[in-house]
Amino acid sequence: MRHKQLAAVMMGTFLVFGSLPFSVFAKDNENEEGKYATKDEAIYGKLEANGDLQDMYVVNTFHDAKPGTITDHGDYTDVRNLSNLLDIEQMDDGQVRFQVEKGDDNFYYQGTIEHRPLPWNIEITYMLDGKKIDPHELAGKSGSLELRIKTSGNDDADPAFFENYMMQISLTLDPINFAQIQAPDANKAKSGKDTMLTFTIMPKKEETFIVSADVTDFELDPINISATPAAIPFDDPDLGDMKGDMKSLSDAIKKINDGVGDLQGGISDLNSGATELSTGSSSYMNGINQLNQSSGKLVGGSSEVQKALQQVAGALQNAPNETPDIDDLKQLPEGLRALADGLNETANGLDELGDNYNKAYSNLAEAINGIPNNNITKDQIEELLKSDVDQEVVNQLLDSYESAQKTKGTYESVKPVFDAVTGTLDNVSSAVRKMGDEANSTAAEVENGLDNVDGLDQLGDLQSGISELASQYQTFHQGLVEYTNGVSNLAANYPGIDKGIKGLASGTASLEKGAGALQDGTEELEGETSDLPDEMQSELDKMLEEYDTSDFEPISFVSKENKNVDVVQFALQTEAIKVEESEDIEETKVEKQGLWERFLDLFR
Repeated sequence: MRHKQLAAVMMGTFLVFGSLPFSVFAKDNENEEGKYATKDEAIYGKLEANGDLQDMYVVNTFHDAKPGTITDHGDYTDVRNLSNLLDIEQMDDGQVRFQVEKGDDNFYYQGTIEHRPLPWNIEITYMLDGKKIDPHELAGKSGSLELRIKTSGNDDADPAFFENYMMQISLTLDPINFAQIQAPDANKAKSGKDTMLTFTIMPKKEETFIVSADVTDFELDPINISATPAAIPFDDPDLGDMKGDMKSLSDAIKKINDGVGDLQGGISDLNSGATELSTGSSSYMNGINQLNQSSGKLVGGSSEVQKALQQVAGALQNAPNETPDIDDLKQLPEGLRALADGLNETANGLDELGDNYNKAYSNLAEAINGIPNNNITKDQIEELLKSDVDQEVVNQLLDSYESAQKTKGTYESVKPVFDAVTGTLDNVSSAVRKMGDEANSTAAEVENGLDNVDGLDQLGDLQSGISELASQYQTFHQGLVEYTNGVSNLAANYPGIDKGIKGLASGTASLEKGAGALQDGTEELEGETSDLPDEMQSELDKMLEEYDTSDFEPISFVSKENKNVDVVQFALQTEAIKVEESEDIEETKVEKQGLWERFLDLFR
């Protein structure tokens, strides 16, 4: 009975107020202008599985709202009051007017937007076993999946969001459906049994992310995409120690360049000395060959002199009562002097050859000794290879360093051979000159003896002198033969030495060329790294500036006429890809009720 009485009272009230709009409940402040401190916009979007936009709505929040009428702007197809039961009025010019009641410190309303582009193009493609597949056909499939997400700036939207907002894309993968997950650019995390993949896109960046996996009975939960201002707090990093290290590296590179300059100069001197040594070696080899070629004539001539002396000595011995032909005897000193002149000429040639050899050898020694003895350790080499220095220049530096040290080591090993050549040349020259002097002395003695022959009494003395001369000359001749045999051996073996010297000259020429290129490279490297600490600071400042959005003034996504905008953020979600389950749904016939019947149901 009480229910019926209460219903009658409520019915009377409804008859009085039921036909009036909710706005009549507004209080006296409806004509006052409402105020608010700041406004936030949260844009929610529903995307197709391929990233195309389906629908979108905005939740507007007004902070510290004061009672009165507030005017907002937005081209909405539908609006809904989320704070009270008052109507929201939409104007043809895009104005949205609503009433803020006392106590509505934060006022909310929702607006639906159509045909408004997002600031980003989002393209999601699916490949199954290497073939592109429509996502609507993918549910329940199995195979090798490649999911590709591509983002870029949308030229049809305000670029401020693309240039100042950071996006995050999140996927949740169920291990029942996904195995062997590969996502190189993702941040992976576990959420229970599921694998969470999160990709981050910095402002102004266009990215393409790839997720590959083996899938079974494919299903995928919605992909969540959020975008917020890139309010990343960047503290100016303390680069004191790093800049000190970079300064040390810069100074070290300068020292390397100075050292390479000294090395290049030393190698240049080395190459000059090696070239002179090669030229002197060629002259020496030619002289030895010429001497060897004339050795036969020299030995033959000496044999003739020896034979003549032996014949004269034999004739004087076998026929002491016969008077020898003095004119024939007088030709003997002339032959001896001719032999002495030839020997002295050979000695002079050997002396000149020795001088040229010593000069070239001295230049070579000076150039070799000019190569720095700096021993670069293995640790220093590895540290240099790990640095940011141009690795091509570093490799050239190490190659030249190794070549220079190898050349120096080779020189030290063959130095005794070079020293022995100098001594050999001096000994051979002295021996040849001594034989020439002895030939001249012998010629003078023979000539003096012939001039003092007055008769047969003195022929005995001449005979004795000629016999002694013949005996001494035989010893001289044997020494001459040994000498020519030594020259022959030297001429036969020296081409190998000359070939090695020419190889050294060729190697030092290449080394000088490489050192010149290395010098150019280290000079360029020094120039590029001389201001390395300041350049590093400058590059860091540029990088921080690129992602520093601290000066970004928030703007409304809905309308440029909206003021006091504080936060605008986007929350997008793709549709899920699920296997449809067949269910037998029993249709229930619902009897249409009138307003009065529904009202009475409240009290039954």
